[in-house]
Amino acid sequence: MNVKKYYPPRDPWSHKGQLGYVLIIGGSMRYSGSPIFNGIAALRSGADLITLVGPRRAMDIAAAFLPDIITHPLDGELSSEHVSRILDLAPHFSALIIGGGLKRSKHTYTAIQEIIAKSGELPMVIDAEAIRAVAQQIEIIQNKKVILTPHAEEFRILTGQKVKPEIEDRKEKVKKWAHGLKTVILLKGHIDVISDGKKVVLNKTGSVFMTKGGFGDVLSGICGALLARGLSPFDAAHASAYINGRAGDLSGKKYGEGLLASDSFEFIPTVINDK
Repeated sequence: MNVKKYYPPRDPWSHKGQLGYVLIIGGSMRYSGSPIFNGIAALRSGADLITLVGPRRAMDIAAAFLPDIITHPLDGELSSEHVSRILDLAPHFSALIIGGGLKRSKHTYTAIQEIIAKSGELPMVIDAEAIRAVAQQIEIIQNKKVILTPHAEEFRILTGQKVKPEIEDRKEKVKKWAHGLKTVILLKGHIDVISDGKKVVLNKTGSVFMTKGGFGDVLSGICGALLARGLSPFDAAHASAYINGRAGDLSGKKYGEGLLASDSFEFIPTVINDK
């Protein structure tokens, strides 16, 4: 896949903000890495600015990790008491990523549902715990620009259907549910399956070493950056699957069994700039 068409030459007068501000809601007292993966992957994919929102411990770790990361700490785990503050931030961004590393709890799920329902036309990537929250209140994604990025178990939770390893089974079910939900689904796997309910494409990039935690968060970050650049959800999902997998291929060749999800950061620009 040639992703250069999504990265045309920049106008010399380009300025901060033209190529995307991404709001990332994620992390918990236990999981601090997910929003960091989201954010750095989005920056490496061309987003101009990212802001992370999550519990203070996760945000302090993120802010110390890289000075390019802007954080908005919350007191405690994400809950309904934080929703109004987040909705005040949302209009200043061009895409939203939500779900990675959030706590698996009723209070957090309620907050996720409120944020998604009240975020208007903001394009969004829904991953991890946010997929589980959406599964409980599926109508909140209607008429929105949404990309759902489930793995097989999250797809089962979302739809009630298990997917088999056979690609034809996955293609059929992903297309069916994308059509029914009127959204884009990117089912992650050895071969990624992407559909908007009409078209179905496969992504075959990726490495057998991409079993380490964090690669799904990197994918969501790339996806959010592409949405922020104005790509359609379908194109953003397809291109991000390719970029994430190809960066994993290249980093896997370098590190093998020792591969970390963070190792792929340095290769995202290589994939994007590859002629």
